Amino acid sequence: MAMSLAPLLLVFMLGLVSIPPTLAQDDSRFTKFLTQHYDARPTGRDDRYCERMMRRRELTRPCKAVNTFIHSTKDSIKAICGANGEPYRGNLRISKSPFQVTTCTHNGGSPRPPCRYRASSGSRDIVVGCEDGLPVHFDESFVHL
Repeated sequence: MAMSLAPLLLVFMLGLVSIPPTLAQDDSRFTKFLTQHYDARPTGRDDRYCERMMRRRELTRPCKAVNTFIHSTKDSIKAICGANGEPYRGNLRISKSPFQVTTCTHNGGSPRPPCRYRASSGSRDIVVGCEDGLPVHFDESFVHL
């Protein structure tokens, strides 16, 4: 009897080993999203904030043209992919409630550091791309409210 369970045990163990990398891959896309777009407690929301955050988040090699930071909790951002979001063009979802954001726009000039940014802040609905219930893409083209 024990011999006949060995193949099943092997298949079960192989299944367990193969699941974490898949989950880790999903989490890595969400982690990258958070690195690029999440700042729960901003200190100032002016041009210096943008220049500091863009450098700190390694978005200046080359200078990224536009980047938006969302000032909220991770759970409320995740909720856009669920109860606090509605379908919006393809796999995108739009938030049902506004978020505080700061958008950093490169002032032009050289795409190499030092990068200079102009900040614009406000409250707006945001559009994200979701995979497996997690935001993995911020849609930069959505107009401020």
